[in-house]
Amino acid sequence: MKEALGLIEVIGMAAAVTALDAACKNANVKLVGCNRVIGAGKSISVTIQIAGQVAAVRSAVDAAVEATNRVGKVLTAHVIPRPHEELEKLITAFDADYQKKLKQKEKAAAKAAAKTVEKSQE
Repeated sequence: MKEALGLIEVIGMAAAVTALDAACKNANVKLVGCNRVIGAGKSISVTIQIAGQVAAVRSAVDAAVEATNRVGKVLTAHVIPRPHEELEKLITAFDADYQKKLKQKEKAAAKAAAKTVEKSQE
């Protein structure tokens, strides 16, 4: 595998959005997952998983940590360059799960929009 996996764990959603924004603006990386965990550091933590070329992921993670430290708290950040082939299954699972969640949210938004239109026509 030529790609790298970057993991950035922060406290709170605002910090997570800041981290992802900085990472994506800094380098050509792809968001492959986002998980919330209750109880990390007695708070809600959000772990952002990004993938891309090794140098891009390293640069993106560094930028994310720097930006997030200005507005919140980074629990940990790590880059796994050229992960073992078995880890590719995990990256693929992260991405598939994330895409599934996006589709579910899109369906829910479309359903809510349809209900709003329906109510306005009554």
